[in-house]
Amino acid sequence: MSAVAPARPETAPATPAALASRPPRAPRARRRALQPGGYLALVLATVVLGAPLVWMVLASMKTPAELYTVPLQWLPGSVNLDNYAQAADSIPLGRLLLNSVGITIVGAGLKVALGLTCAYALVFLDFPFKKVVFGLVIATLMIPPQITIIPNYTLVASLGWLNTYQGILVPGLASAFGTFLFRQHFLTLPRSILEAAELDGAGHWRKLWRFVVPMSTPTLAAVALVSVVTEWNDYLWPFLVIDRPDKMTLPVGLTLLQNTDGMTNWGVLLAATVVVTLPILVVFLVLQRRIVAGLTAGAVTG
Repeated sequence: MSAVAPARPETAPATPAALASRPPRAPRARRRALQPGGYLALVLATVVLGAPLVWMVLASMKTPAELYTVPLQWLPGSVNLDNYAQAADSIPLGRLLLNSVGITIVGAGLKVALGLTCAYALVFLDFPFKKVVFGLVIATLMIPPQITIIPNYTLVASLGWLNTYQGILVPGLASAFGTFLFRQHFLTLPRSILEAAELDGAGHWRKLWRFVVPMSTPTLAAVALVSVVTEWNDYLWPFLVIDRPDKMTLPVGLTLLQNTDGMTNWGVLLAATVVVTLPILVVFLVLQRRIVAGLTAGAVTG
């Protein structure tokens, strides 16, 4: 005959006073204990990634004699901005900056818009072979961009788009990364809100801009910032389709400073590189939390 387990004594519900009198839980060991190895890795990574940037900024203010000193001289003898003035005189820096800003804004904006609408269709619309279409979109992420350079160049040349802004923009407008990120986030949105909006007579366009977009701000910011950084730093494709200085972007325009009079003036080149690098670096550092929040949105469920 099996023994009957004794009944558990009933416990009175905890009152607010009892809860307040309880001792606080001890913090987790992983939060309490210091991790010297982790901090050391962070310091090393910061030095490895930050040292070239610091050297670039400091070297841009050095004279040619200070650049070639042995042993290496980190700090300039004095703050010298002549390299920046010479860079502005050697290349059309204002025009290059205007080209880069325009192409970055238009290109990033179109990438976000196309990724947003494509992801909305993949999540909220019903059509045949929807999963197959999404699989094809994801498959494009596995294609190295170098493989598409020759076909894209042939197409752009046949359309007469060499040395044009559309020749730079159009081949890279479709963003599988943005579509994937938006789709994963849209899957986490509450369907009840969209169903209520549909009962009120809202169409797809209104649901997208009045409900989906406001609820997707972190992901929208992440895709936008990643697109801005990509467009701003793009070098290879604009270098292939543009050879006129008045159409060049800033990264491509730096090539005009090389091999001047048989040699490269590294101080001037580094000064122009600072002009190219610092704006997008500042934007990235200021908004990095939004990027992380947007990239992780929809990654964890439950």
